[in-house]
This record gives sequence, structure tokens and C-alpha cells, in this order.
Amino acid sequence: MMRASIQAVAAEAGVSVSTVSRTFTKPDLVLPETRAKVEAAARKLDFQISRSAAALKSGQTMRVALLSGGNIASWFNANVFAGLDSILHPAGYDIAVYAMSTAEQRRDFFTSLPVRRNVDAVIACSFNLDPDEVRRLSHMKVPIIGVNIPSTEGFDATVSIDDEQAMHMIADHLRSLGHRHIAYAGTASDPSSNMRFSADARLQGLMSACSAEPALRLDSIIIDDENPVNAVMNRLISTNTAPTALCCQSDDLALPLLYRLKQYGRDVPQSLSLVGFDDIPMSQQVGLTTIRQNPYGLGEYAAQQVLSCISGTMNDDERHSTYPVQLMLRETTMLLR
Repeated sequence: MMRASIQAVAAEAGVSVSTVSRTFTKPDLVLPETRAKVEAAARKLDFQISRSAAALKSGQTMRVALLSGGNIASWFNANVFAGLDSILHPAGYDIAVYAMSTAEQRRDFFTSLPVRRNVDAVIACSFNLDPDEVRRLSHMKVPIIGVNIPSTEGFDATVSIDDEQAMHMIADHLRSLGHRHIAYAGTASDPSSNMRFSADARLQGLMSACSAEPALRLDSIIIDDENPVNAVMNRLISTNTAPTALCCQSDDLALPLLYRLKQYGRDVPQSLSLVGFDDIPMSQQVGLTTIRQNPYGLGEYAAQQVLSCISGTMNDDERHSTYPVQLMLRETTMLLR
């Protein structure tokens, strides 16, 4: 059953919407008999007075917009949403999700700005807003919060992981195991896309870590192919000097590679140490060494930032935060023999 709207209450009571609003926010300005009619109509229609009255009084919509880069149903985005909802829903806020997975969706959104005047805050998750897009959002005069974004410019608050530092953790781990020839496997960057900054930052982080250690050699296996697993395998088995360790852009690439390597007789980690990134549930089950990030926790933290920004209680030292990651040491890395 749909909730009764303020317009429905006004129609039932035979008064204007503004009179309904005043009845719940400034009852002393409404005649007693008129107030009684409005309250009777609200009870009849099961109008949710408490929440609606608070919204009317504060001018809030009790709605937050989530602009989600990539696939909304992906492991990362779904967990960010769950974390946001765990905090915002009990606080009385609904979340309106807008997919930004294609250039067309993105262009349409920032051209029409469907959330204008209809939300109390905007959350941008996992894509890089260009300066013009940030400017357009800022005109809405509501807080803008970023989750896992590359820049804090124009945002009221942000929370992200440090992809580059995470790759330094991987490089240090492999170096401590005696590995000196490391490969990185990832998918090619689309110059027209603003949604690949995490993947690009991971490669840059590993390159930086290896360049700081003259003894380390890094090979980049960057694939622009519909079947990246086969493409990476072809590169690995065709090289004359094979790496002793392989770092993958994500667990989604590392896990099928683990299976294919065993098919080709390459024992992991005896002949090749393998590291992923994300720590999705399957990674724990198969014992993949990987970087654990916590998208649910990112969502929770961002939701608290939203509430602090809306209430005006945000501390400056919490405005732009880095969320910690962990290196999960499991069965796919070992000492080089």
C-alpha cells in the first residue's frame, strides 16, 4: 500500500497543502477547527506525521542521491550501498540510486540533474567527476560526498582507500619472500573513461614500489581483450623469462587465473606466487593472498559523513579520510626457492 502524500491529506481535508504544512509545523497559526480537520484526514489516510512534519519543518526531503559508477550489482558497489543504507535508513533517509555505468547515462544525468532540489545530499561512488560536473552539483547547494574517488576537489567530504599504498604493501611482501621478477596483470585503460582510476592507481603504485627497489623487475601485462584470462595466460607461457610472482588488478582476474595456471601445470605458489586485490568471498575459500578492502565499511563511514554534513557537525579532520586496507596472507604466495 502506498503511503499517503501531503497532497492527499490536503484534498481529504479540503484545504491547501500549505495549510497541512502549517498544521504540523506551526499549529498556532492554524484555526482550531481547520487543524482538527487536517489531523482527522491525516489519521484516516494513515499519514506519517512525525517524519513528514520533521521534513516540512526543516525543509529536508529525507532523500540522498547515490551516483554509482560501474555495475550497481557488483560486489563493491552492492556492499557500499548496504553500508550506506545501514546508517541512513535508521536515520530516516531513503537512497535514490543513479547508474553511471555508461557515458550516455552520465551525460543525461548531468545535463538534466534529476535530483535538483529533491535530495539533501549527493554521494558519488567510484568514478572521477570532472570539474564541470562538480560545479553543476555544487549549484544544488547540498553536501557532496565522495566514496573511493581520486580527488577531493569540490567535495564536502570524502572517504577512499589508498590503492597505491596497497600495492606497495604487496611489493614489500613479495620482496621479503625473495621475489625479484614480478608481473602485473590488468585490463587496458579507456582514455575516454573516468571510471578506471583505481585500476590505474594500482598499476602506478606497483611501478612506484618497484622503481624504488633497483633489484626488482616489473613486467606489465595490460590486456585489451574480451577474454583477459586467456590473454594473460598466453603472455605468461610464451615469455622466455617468466616472472616468479604475479599481481592482479582484482580478485576477479586472479581467481580464474589460479584455475588456469593449474590446468597448464603451473603450481601456485610453488612455481608462481599469485596476489589479488579486493578479498571477495571466494578468495577466502580458495586461500588467495590478496588486499582486503571493506566496501561495506566505506559505505558506513560515508553515511556518517552525510549526516554530519547535513547537520553541520562535520569535523575538519574527518572531512577527507583514508579507509584502511589489509594484506591477507594465505596460500598463494611463498618463499622463492
